Amino acid sequence: MTVPAFEEYVPAVDCTCAGCVAQRRTAASALPVRYGGHPAAHGARRALVLATAAGVVLGSGVAEAAGPTGDRAAEAAGAARADREGDSPQGGPGPLRGAGAAGPPSSTTTTPKLRKTSRADIIKRAKKWVSAEVPYSMVKYWSDGYRQDCSGFVSMAWNLPGNEWTGSLAAFGTRIARADLQPGDILLFHNPADPSKGSHVTIFGGWTDSTHTHYTAYEQTKPHTRKKTTPMAYWSNSGSYVAYRYKGLSSGSAGSGSSVPGFPGTGKFGPGASNKYVTQLGRMLVDRGGRRFYEVGPGPGWGDADRRATRAFQKAQGWKGEEADGIPGPDTWQLLAAGTGRDIPGTGSGSGGGGTGAGHGDPGPDSKFPGRGYFRPGQSNGHVERLGKQLVKKGFGKHYTSGPGPRWTEADRRNVEAFQRAQGWRGGAADGYPGPETWRRLFG
Repeated sequence: MTVPAFEEYVPAVDCTCAGCVAQRRTAASALPVRYGGHPAAHGARRALVLATAAGVVLGSGVAEAAGPTGDRAAEAAGAARADREGDSPQGGPGPLRGAGAAGPPSSTTTTPKLRKTSRADIIKRAKKWVSAEVPYSMVKYWSDGYRQDCSGFVSMAWNLPGNEWTGSLAAFGTRIARADLQPGDILLFHNPADPSKGSHVTIFGGWTDSTHTHYTAYEQTKPHTRKKTTPMAYWSNSGSYVAYRYKGLSSGSAGSGSSVPGFPGTGKFGPGASNKYVTQLGRMLVDRGGRRFYEVGPGPGWGDADRRATRAFQKAQGWKGEEADGIPGPDTWQLLAAGTGRDIPGTGSGSGGGGTGAGHGDPGPDSKFPGRGYFRPGQSNGHVERLGKQLVKKGFGKHYTSGPGPRWTEADRRNVEAFQRAQGWRGGAADGYPGPETWRRLFG
């Protein structure tokens, strides 16, 4: 009779079997108490496992492995759980690894070292991981040195000197109200009683509707980094998520630096300014929905039209106070120059007001873009129906099961996204919401 053997069991990093998954979660919850780990978890950090004949092919000693179909099914199941359960186990605080490593590990027991960064740069770094589809892992590190889990993703986007976790990220931010969220801020849920149960963090990318019930979330979750419209604040544990703003954030409108390529500095704008950069700014604002602010121009002389159009663009990004003062800073300029961020909404946006934004009136000339405010959840107007019919005419109507009609639906958004991708656009330029260039190419 074979005597059962006891041995320490270390779960395989990439194994998707139930045993390894459970062991990895146990290891995650057994972080040191000083990092918020649960004291009761330490007695079970390394489990003794009974190795018996179960699961082993008798006579050959070869373990039965899961096939490719099982791997794909496990990955799909993990991705579904990530939405509803916040299934995102993570590692603890530590240094950067590999090529990105530099300096000692960060520590929550000392004053955090802050590196200055802008909102635009935070979103730009987040989009790099989205584009690369960085695989989710609580133990692996990407080429930039950051851990491939939710807290490592935020550490990377905030340009922190090391890898943090949900129990330490708050030390690098200032708590804010959800109503004050702006792109680059985070929504953080840390469960101190059981850190591996539900703890998660996302990057706020901007509101997706006028009621502020959904937002664009950049997050690291199974199976890889993603950008997705998400309920405020998350699919599960929504009430426990807290909004934070990075303490080292540089203002999008203040300062006279020109770290953004092409940005001439805030000194080129404001009362009394007259130069080519004012003209360039005005033209970019017109392209992003600011035509109505200019009776003539744009031109080289700074005027109230430039200030109002700039402020409208800044407010469209969700910025407030000093960050929406009507004077362009590095962040404002970068979004305009790169064609990213949100366009200036039309005057008829929202559920009320006159004009065709609230009813089914004549949208006017096809070639004139009415503004992005007409194309949002809950909107119903003639512009939406005209857009849908043109999409069908151009061969991009496969997502319609009926219609198109005057009410904006997910089918409209998906058809617009398909058209945008057909232009070679990616990321925020193919979000499914029409802007001036999308409209011009559809109706031009």
